[in-house]
Order: sequence, then C-alpha cells, then structure tokens
Amino acid sequence: MKISFGDRVFNIFNIFILGIIAAVTLFPIYYVFVVSFTEPTEYLQKNLVLFPEKWSLASYKYLLSADAFIRSLGVSTFLTIVGTFCSLLITSSLAYALSRKKFKGRKALLLLILFTILFSPGIIPNYLLVKELGLLNSLWSVILVSLSNGWFVILMKGFYDSIPNSLVEAATIDGCNDITAWVKIILPLSLPSIAAFGLFFAVAYWNQYFNALLYLNDASKWPIQVLLQNMLIDASGSSLGDVDPLIKPPPSETLKMAAVVIAIVPILLVYPFLQKHFAKGVMIGSIKE
Repeated sequence: MKISFGDRVFNIFNIFILGIIAAVTLFPIYYVFVVSFTEPTEYLQKNLVLFPEKWSLASYKYLLSADAFIRSLGVSTFLTIVGTFCSLLITSSLAYALSRKKFKGRKALLLLILFTILFSPGIIPNYLLVKELGLLNSLWSVILVSLSNGWFVILMKGFYDSIPNSLVEAATIDGCNDITAWVKIILPLSLPSIAAFGLFFAVAYWNQYFNALLYLNDASKWPIQVLLQNMLIDASGSSLGDVDPLIKPPPSETLKMAAVVIAIVPILLVYPFLQKHFAKGVMIGSIKE
C-alpha cells in the first residue's frame, strides 16, 4: 500500500513529538541514576552532571551503613511480602466465594462491596477503627487498611466466573469440598490473575507512605518511602541516625538520589518476571465469549 506524502509527514511529526515526550520522561530517571553514582568531589565541583568522569559507590556505601536506612528497607520488605500474601488470600477467597452461585447472601455481599467502591469512609473513621483495635504504631495497621480492594475483588470474581463450573463439580464428585477444590483446582488455573493482582498489591505496599505516616509514630518502624521523604526535606541527613564514623558523608544530593534508586529498583526487578502474566491476568474474565 502506497503511503502518501501527507502520511509520511504525519509519521515523522508523530515520531518527533513522541521522542520529545519520551526524552522528557526518561531524563529525570537518568539524572537521578547518574548523580547517585557520581564521585562526591566531582559533584561538588559541577552544577550539573550529565555523565560523570568518575563513578563512585560512596553514596550507596554510606546509606547501607546507616542503621535507620537498613531498618526501613526491612520494614518495607515485610510490608510487601506479608501484606501481598494476606491481600491475595483475602481477595482471591472472597472473589471465589462470590463466584459460587450456591453461596447464600452473595448478592447482598456483592452490593456491599460495590458500595465501598462508590463511597469511601474517609481518613477519620479508618483512624478510629485502627485505634479501637489497638493497632496504632503497629505494622499490621498499614496492612489492615490496605488489605483488599473492592474493584480488585470484582475483577477477580469475573476471572473465576470464566472458569467452567464443571471442574468444581467433578472435584466434588471425587470427594473434594469447596476449599479443597479452590486450593487444588481453581488457584493453579488462576496464576495469571494472581500474578497480576499480586504485582498491584506489592507495588502499593512497597510505596506505602501516607498510611505509614498516619499510623506509625515510631521512627524505627518507618518504611523506606517515609524515610526517603524525610531525607528529601532534611538536608543535614540527620534522619539516617547513627552511621559508621569511618565513612565520610557524601553530599546530601547524591545521598538522596541513591536512596531514590534503591527505593525503585526492587519493583523494577520484579516486574519483568510477572510481565507475561500481567496483561492476561487483568483482561481475562473482563469479556464474555
């Protein structure tokens, strides 16, 4: 098919505009990465570093020698692993129950879930609930308020609805109850959906900031995002607490950039392994054949 002159001009213009947008989007990431590996003395001598003459791990060594930073990484790791597991367990089991037509009260429960999507209780009721449960200043308070999502339950229910009910009936004939059928038959078939929603939950827990700031008063329980925010505000670096005195502190800007890189790397490493399940897990069950 012959491409007209107008189409060629449009394609060139489109590529040019998209290239500019991509460059504007990627440049801050590139700059953060470059500054974090820049030799401290070189960074102090230059106002803008686009490609350092000397690469250095000084900022990373200083951060990883700080007890507060290591502790915050451990807190974020705990929230991500335990929170994602609990969220997937609650969301998938609730969605499976709602997909079973013999489940009594499923329509009423489904309406309540839809109501939570349309109307949120707000910050104060959530805070009062956490306070009455005695979970203030506990990591479980952050997990509790993010345990599930009504929209994710609806999407996962649609996935379970697409699985033939004959599989569960065959398992029942073989002596399986509903829980056994769910664990041994439904969950193995749900791996694309589990991987997709697991990634959603993992990213949300790793990036926990507001809920942690609201419910955690003890600085030793702060996740990496809260500590990073304090580092960005505090130029002195006192939020890192005790650091090895033998390590010379690098400029605060390189420390901040290194902390940002460490905060985003785990998600970037996990995403490629789940990418093949991502689109399939989100879309499956959303349309009917």
